[in-house]
Amino acid sequence: MTFLQAIALFFAAMLGGALNSVAGGGTFITLPTLIFTGVPAKIANATSTVALWPGSVASVSAYRKELVKQHRVLLLVLGVTSFIGGLLGALLLLGTSSKTFVILLPYLLLLATVLFAVSGPLTARLRARAAARGATETGAPKQTKQVSWRALAIIALLQLIIATYGGYFGGGIGILMLATLGLMGMENIHEMNAVKTVLQTIINGVAVVAFIIAGAVFWAQAIVMIAGAIVGGFATASVARRLDPRIVRGFVILVGVSMTIYFFLHK
Repeated sequence: MTFLQAIALFFAAMLGGALNSVAGGGTFITLPTLIFTGVPAKIANATSTVALWPGSVASVSAYRKELVKQHRVLLLVLGVTSFIGGLLGALLLLGTSSKTFVILLPYLLLLATVLFAVSGPLTARLRARAAARGATETGAPKQTKQVSWRALAIIALLQLIIATYGGYFGGGIGILMLATLGLMGMENIHEMNAVKTVLQTIINGVAVVAFIIAGAVFWAQAIVMIAGAIVGGFATASVARRLDPRIVRGFVILVGVSMTIYFFLHK
């Protein structure tokens, strides 16, 4: 890794960390930058996951109040399925040849871009539904809905599939989890985001451990990017928050589309 490459990786991670703290989509920045600086695609995917994971861990603390309201059985079941799925996905990635992953990469980027593009309207719809429901409340304390075992089994199966994809690549798993939590009957967008953040941290965390044990991480690049992501998450995010969210999301989608086209043309 040259000095110029280190600078490029630091600023890419800084931007990725800022985007993740505001709208998500940091992987669209960090993964291609690693590849452009000479890191093999599969290793770049693992290294990018390691670099951005600390920011995900830090964001969990912001949802402490919302998490307290959730049923322990729900969190336990979804947490276990997230752990298993994240590990399965990581092992699938490690078992995929570099040549095959390069072929799959543009399709994975395309899927992640589409999921990110629809996440805005879906989240807005969930917020509107929660606001409308809140306006009809009588003022009595709202009780968290009980989840039937059948519904819990279905959501656990869906979460296992999502977690497996998340451990393998991960782009767009946030919106997939919000959608499935909505199907389960959750309505408070803040509580949904809290559960989603915890589950995403578990998925990426077990994947990170698997990647480290397998030696699939380029540590020089990862350390530089961890530092950049921390700076981005805590410093430049304050600037990004003052921007119109539509501009931020539009930028991420533009990058996603551009990277998808690039890797389709160069696979």
